[in-house]
Amino acid sequence: QVQLVESGGGSVQAGGSLRLSCAASGRTFSNWIMGWFRRAPGKEREFVAATTWSGGTPYYEDSVQGRFTMSRDNAKNTMYLQMNSLKPEDTAVYYCGAAPMGRIWRRVTEYDYWGQGTQVTVSS
Repeated sequence: QVQLVESGGGSVQAGGSLRLSCAASGRTFSNWIMGWFRRAPGKEREFVAATTWSGGTPYYEDSVQGRFTMSRDNAKNTMYLQMNSLKPEDTAVYYCGAAPMGRIWRRVTEYDYWGQGTQVTVSS
C-alpha cells in the first residue's frame, strides 16, 4: 500500500520558517517526480515545487522561488520542503504528491498518489 505522509506544518509569524516532510512508503519512487502543492482557502490546489528522487534540479513556483527549498533523504525515503521568509499568502494546506516520470510536473491531475496534507498558517 502506497502512502505519503506529510508533517511539519504549524503556525508561524510572517518572516518565520517551517520545514515540511513527506515520508513515502509502499513502493520504490526512484523514477518518480515528487511534488509539493498547496490549497489556500477558497482556491484550487496549486503547484509549489517538484523534483525527482534521482536528484534532478527542483522547479519552483515563481512566488516561492528563493524562499522555499526542496531536498531529500533517500535513506529515509523522505522529501522535505524548507520554507523561509514565510508570508501570510503562504497560508494553505500543503500536500506532497508522486507522479511517474514523463508527466507534467505542475499539473495536479498528473499525480497518482497524494498525502493527507498539513496545515501551514502564517500570521502578519
